[in-house]
Amino acid sequence: MKNVPLARVTGTLLLTVFLVLTLVFAVQGSFETRGQIASTFARQSQIQQAQIDLEELLRLQIDEENSLRGYSLTRDPFYVSQYRQAASGYDAKVSAIRQTLDDQHLTAAEQLLGTYDHLQSEWRREVAAPLLRSPGERLDELDKRNKLFSDYETGTVAAIREALANTDAALVHTTQEQLDRSSWVRAFWVSVFGLLAILFNTYRTRLNRELEEERAVSKILQRAFSSEAVPLPHCEVGSAYLSATSHMAVGGDIFDVYRLSEDKALVLIADISGKGVDAAVLTAFIKFMIRSIALRKSDPSGILSEFNTAFSRAVGNPYLFVSMFVGVLDTSTFRLEYGSAGHDCAYVRSGGIVTPLAITGPVLGVMEEPFGTEAIHLRPGDTLVLTTDGLTEVRDRFGAQLTERGAMELIARASPHAQQMADELAAQVRARAGHRLRDDLAVLVIRVGDSERPLA
Repeated sequence: MKNVPLARVTGTLLLTVFLVLTLVFAVQGSFETRGQIASTFARQSQIQQAQIDLEELLRLQIDEENSLRGYSLTRDPFYVSQYRQAASGYDAKVSAIRQTLDDQHLTAAEQLLGTYDHLQSEWRREVAAPLLRSPGERLDELDKRNKLFSDYETGTVAAIREALANTDAALVHTTQEQLDRSSWVRAFWVSVFGLLAILFNTYRTRLNRELEEERAVSKILQRAFSSEAVPLPHCEVGSAYLSATSHMAVGGDIFDVYRLSEDKALVLIADISGKGVDAAVLTAFIKFMIRSIALRKSDPSGILSEFNTAFSRAVGNPYLFVSMFVGVLDTSTFRLEYGSAGHDCAYVRSGGIVTPLAITGPVLGVMEEPFGTEAIHLRPGDTLVLTTDGLTEVRDRFGAQLTERGAMELIARASPHAQQMADELAAQVRARAGHRLRDDLAVLVIRVGDSERPLA
């Protein structure tokens, strides 16, 4: 009996030592699992960035071809500078993708990339260089060579894309296996040390949520590009954006200002039905498709008609539609030709008076209907204000919408400077909605300088 207290003490001490060792092993195992998952996810993020760079590489290649064709047809030096800019960006993307493939030990894909880069170099030497020296000469023959090179490059890029996708899928599977293994380990510790298991299960749940959110954002960034507003001569350009899914910072509204030539600019704002991830994935398609069409067609009604046909066939979703404002602004005369496909959030402020711009056709993706083109002349100090319905339909805490009249009053009182006006309109929407922003908002403001006079 004398040995019972000693046995209890020994048992308690052994149990304490066991629990301490359990805690140490659990903590150590948890950090090892986190390190493995973080390492795997870092590799996955690098692969996904390479996929993004590959798609950007294709876009730059298309920009090279479009610029070259534009130069051969117009002899405009603007297209030569665009061609050289695209070529420089292309070379930078090739270097970035090659580095990733080398880091990931994707030897076969790296060899394919070398082949692709070699084909592009041959295209520049055998197709681009002759056209730059003698635009228009042997254009048919060069077109045939261009088609041949394009076919080879398309096949090579498809193989690289497949290699990256397979590696990404393998890394996703590895990450899932690591997470599953971690679950079994933690389930074991639950049976041994309940409180410790609960704590680590909470940690694992938070880690999984963070990884899933980061993976979702990475996939969005792989397919979508942000809105752009480049500077325009003799004008101020301002923009603002609010997303209803603020934790993702993406949405289905998009704006774009793109220089078509030295004195012509494409002005675009569009609102895709819905919001968040589902709508955001289409913004890149819309932006670059409209740019591509606008390089060939200068009439906004023609741009909208061609895009409407392409959008309906490419998307194939009868419940998805787009309202869009497309304008072509001549920065030397300040003449704006525009077409509005069901987009009723376009205004001109002149001398303190705000006037809405008329709709010239139905929304896109619903029906095959003709679109009209309207034209206006902007005067010095005039301001073109383009927004999405996130402005007119924003609700206050009582549920009342701002409406078009309220939006026009905000525009009339806003700052005369383009960027300040865009920021003020976004701030007014955020203040009115509070934490209940239900729709995305895009704002694009273009103001003609006070001292500018249109050329005759």
